Amino acid sequence: TKPILTAEKKEVLEGEVVKLRCELPEEVPPLYFFFRKIKMNSTPKEKHVFEPYRNFSVVEFSVEEGDNILQFDCFGRRNVKLEFESSEHSNKTLVTVREPFIKPTLNAKPSSNITEGDRIQFECSTVVARMRDIEIILQKNKTILNSVRDEKYLKYSAVATLEDSGEYLCKVEQGRASKTTKLNVVVSELFPKPILAASMSKLDENKELSLSCSISGFRKANFSILRKNSNGDIWLKNSRNLTMRVNVNDTGAYICKAEVKGIVKESKPVRINVYAPVSKPTLSVVSGLPEVVLGKPLQLICHSGMGTPPITFTFYKGNEVKKTVVNDTYATFLDENIRPNDKRGYKCDARNNHSSGMKTSNILNITVIVPIRNASLGSVPYGEVEDGSETAFFCSVKEGSWPIHFRIFRKTDREVLLFEKSENADRVVWRKEAMNRQDTGTYYCMASNRANVDVKSHPITISVILAAWQKGVIAAFVLIPIAGAAAFTLWWFLCKKKKAKGPSMEMSGSALPTNLTSEKLTRQHNDGDYYSGSSYIEDSENPMKSTDGSNGPDLENAEVEYTEVEVSTLDPHREIDSVPIHFPAPVQKGTETVYSEIRKS
Repeated sequence: TKPILTAEKKEVLEGEVVKLRCELPEEVPPLYFFFRKIKMNSTPKEKHVFEPYRNFSVVEFSVEEGDNILQFDCFGRRNVKLEFESSEHSNKTLVTVREPFIKPTLNAKPSSNITEGDRIQFECSTVVARMRDIEIILQKNKTILNSVRDEKYLKYSAVATLEDSGEYLCKVEQGRASKTTKLNVVVSELFPKPILAASMSKLDENKELSLSCSISGFRKANFSILRKNSNGDIWLKNSRNLTMRVNVNDTGAYICKAEVKGIVKESKPVRINVYAPVSKPTLSVVSGLPEVVLGKPLQLICHSGMGTPPITFTFYKGNEVKKTVVNDTYATFLDENIRPNDKRGYKCDARNNHSSGMKTSNILNITVIVPIRNASLGSVPYGEVEDGSETAFFCSVKEGSWPIHFRIFRKTDREVLLFEKSENADRVVWRKEAMNRQDTGTYYCMASNRANVDVKSHPITISVILAAWQKGVIAAFVLIPIAGAAAFTLWWFLCKKKKAKGPSMEMSGSALPTNLTSEKLTRQHNDGDYYSGSSYIEDSENPMKSTDGSNGPDLENAEVEYTEVEVSTLDPHREIDSVPIHFPAPVQKGTETVYSEIRKS
């Protein structure tokens, strides 16, 4: 069906909005509503709104500057079977637009062509329908010069300068409405900028400097000369000319100012550099000592205590230029090509723009330190050392600059420093006078020099053993008791033998009855108490009498001794006093030694 369009107002002001309502009372949402703003001789502006739950929609159109008579209409659209179906356009609604104020006017007095020093006045005005919330603004290059509120007239005045040339804008705003007017202003130059000239821009201290300020084709002006400063320009003289004797503190930028009819113009700055001569530079090693470890870079610094920067520093190695640096008071040089036998000295030059020329440092000779290489430890004697003897330890290096600091350690359960010494040699000897068992262990040495690198040797093992005399003493202590015991045993044995011979001879010389001897032998044979090659004599019933005729003690307490007895070998079949004696084995003829047990009191 055809939609119904209504406007909230039939007459609006520029800057306001037109509120429209389009309705399809007989349709069911969801619906699309399309609104159009129709302006004569221009393409209609369109807005559309999707309404999923209602059959009407409301939109607003802003009224812009230049809108006079506006027409609005609308139509609806819906989706039917995946296709859009559009309604007829509604009736056209007419809205009249009134201006809230007219376009402002902007004037400059006395005219648009103005000379520097003239006073220029700007006037901006408009006609408004109602005064509430209106603002007039005057600006140049987006810089606001002046503004008023709830006024229909604005004024602004200033003394014209060349910088005031350009485009000015007067803007009137009320609500959303805004109208502007532009005016281009040209300010003619009254006089050109002054020019400052200097007798020289670089000069030695205590020299004269002349400054002169002038205006091309114009002489009637008030001149002043100043030195630029971050805290404000320093006034020097109200004159077009200035002559002064300068020092280092006079270095800086100078300007001159000229004033005509209240217009002050400033010249471009002129840079003046006053130089003090450089002092004789000093060349040194950054690390401090004039030495470098082989394989590491050498960093030098050249410093001049006096002299106005910039200073040009030049480094030499021998007579060869190595580097040129421009800096304030010092410069550094890094030499990475260090050789062990390089005898060339270093020096540096310093110069600035002072007329005295360059200054040269003293020659700096550098000591190249060769790091320690291949430390080794030896000893005499090596390996096994007798207790109490002297041992010499030798710690040496294959290469390294003197002096060399040697240290010898013993390592058991912990490391013990035994010896240390610095020598101007590649080896050191340490003598240990008296070694003992506690000196057994692993030994090593460490060597270092000014390269600050500790080099450790391979370890050696020292074993402390007994000395020869100690072995003799021990042998004496062991063998003497053994020899004594053996001698005592031999003595005892000989004494026994000597004692045994006396009774044996006495017994053999006695006139014993034949029958007694026979009886004793018979008892031996019968009892089975006999030994081959031996004669066992025992008399328990009638003990032998002692030489003094007294009876001895009981047999149980008799002392048993052994002695050698010489006997004659008998024929086994021979009868002794008619008593046969049988021997279990044949006996050699002759005399042999047998042992007899003799019990005597």
